[in-house]
Amino acid sequence: IYTGGGTIDLEKRIDLKGNEKGSYNLAYVKQIYATIPTYLLSFVMDKWDVVKVSDLQIDNEEDVKDIDNREKLYLEEANNHAILNAYKLAGKTINMKESSYKVIYVNKDSDTNIIVGDKLLSVNGVKITNNLEYKKYLQTLEVGTRLEIKVERNNKVTDCYAILKEIDGEKIIGLYLVNIYDYELDPPINLKFKWNESGSSGGFMLSLAIYDRLVDDDLTKGRKIVGTGTIDANGNVGEIGGVKYKVLGASKEKADIFFCPKENYEEAINTKNKYNLKLKIVKVETLEEAINYLKNN
Repeated sequence: IYTGGGTIDLEKRIDLKGNEKGSYNLAYVKQIYATIPTYLLSFVMDKWDVVKVSDLQIDNEEDVKDIDNREKLYLEEANNHAILNAYKLAGKTINMKESSYKVIYVNKDSDTNIIVGDKLLSVNGVKITNNLEYKKYLQTLEVGTRLEIKVERNNKVTDCYAILKEIDGEKIIGLYLVNIYDYELDPPINLKFKWNESGSSGGFMLSLAIYDRLVDDDLTKGRKIVGTGTIDANGNVGEIGGVKYKVLGASKEKADIFFCPKENYEEAINTKNKYNLKLKIVKVETLEEAINYLKNN
């Protein structure tokens, strides 16, 4: 069951000294695991909505653990993109030290013992450092080939296998990967997210908060700024789910500004109007656009 959540002050998640007098906050959705009483209550609670687990699955063979592991990887990727964009726009030093690939989904038709969350190390002894080269290598092999794959799982190297298949004219083993970077940064930064925090929807606000700590200006101007949205490697702010609950949570926490992706703006405004919320909702498409808004308002 989804309902109005709250906000997380990013000062508690970013280990990097800043001079802002206000605050940057993530908006989150509160999740209540359905029991018979809470399920029945959801029919009379105006701000409660029932969400099927199947709506969160890529296929019906996934379990809750797969979903949780994937959401944690999305958080890791979002943090990567947040750091990249903030340091680039602030003109600070950022160099890539290492690139790695982690599994976010295993196709239900795959023949493998690799699981969501595994970090790919090598295929048949060939180190995986480039996704394009990895795909090219698979095309040189015969369909049905058994691949010996080393992965990192729970901080240990594990030997796995996968059978090469051909689907839609392409030789694949049915793994969907996310690219994670290890950066060399000046100044250094440490992010401190909790074990139960996950997902990509905080990437934009994290990047905005890091940027403000890297520059001399205080863009908050004493305001409580809340928002949501994914961020890609080019600084584009992307659509998220659950904006209704995030708007409700931001209002409850008395936010001054709520930043919202353009794709979610209409729903956010409808929520504001339906519940007569006193909240400034600002539509953004890029990180740079949000920075300019704060500079000029």
